Amino acid sequence: MRVKRAAKYGFCSGVRVADIKVKRFAKGGGRGAILGQVVHNERVVDEMARLGVKTVKSMDEVNDDVIVFSAHGVPPSYHEAARRRGLEVLDTTCRFVYDIHHESQRALADGAHLVFIGDPNHREVIGYTHDLDGALFHIVHTVEEATAIDWSAYPAIRILYQTTLNADEYEDVVRVIEQANANTARADTICYATKENQDAARVLASDPEIDIVLVVGGKHSANTRHLHDICARSKPSYLVQDAGDIDAAWFQGVDCVGLTAGASTPDYVIDEVEARLRALAHL
Repeated sequence: MRVKRAAKYGFCSGVRVADIKVKRFAKGGGRGAILGQVVHNERVVDEMARLGVKTVKSMDEVNDDVIVFSAHGVPPSYHEAARRRGLEVLDTTCRFVYDIHHESQRALADGAHLVFIGDPNHREVIGYTHDLDGALFHIVHTVEEATAIDWSAYPAIRILYQTTLNADEYEDVVRVIEQANANTARADTICYATKENQDAARVLASDPEIDIVLVVGGKHSANTRHLHDICARSKPSYLVQDAGDIDAAWFQGVDCVGLTAGASTPDYVIDEVEARLRALAHL
């Protein structure tokens, strides 16, 4: 049984930087708490906890002097709230996420109505919208949601994308808005790592030599689930958090396994999965 990895997979630059920042802080003797998972991967969360940087759900749970804001970013008001509590902030927000925060403020200053393409419950999108007046923005994810809104009521519209999405897959949604309002512009804030990983997953799953695909990543990771959805359209596909989730029964009669991973998946977890696959091949 052979293993083929996708051409692009795993940690994006924003997640890698966040991971490095927290580990350097912890290894330097720092102690603090991460507001929400620093990245959506349970192995990374466990590793941070062992280093002395636990994950909390709210600032009220922080008992140390430092709070870590994750790669997904937080509402700007959270920075002020941390200062009021006397907390030092270790900010690991991805630069692409900050680009969207800045672009949304520029668009509002220009009088545009904001449209975020994404999941309203995703921490990244909450970070963009939490502090805004609800009349200033919409969050849409489907054509049905887009067609239910009268976009002609706004003098101008600026469209921004959640970074874990591939903008190409939401063309139908955006087209509904553009056809309803000619003064619609798309912000150039796309995270190209997401697109490259998804395009590579498509190529991998369409490879005629590959029988099944494993997608490695956290169960709470939106981009990992989306990679699995992409691969499952072409081949039998399984989403695994790590090597311990692998079932040997999946590989009966399989000659070649495709392997890809979400943007929050550490390199060592991907290597462990491949090592497990190669061990199975020799049973």
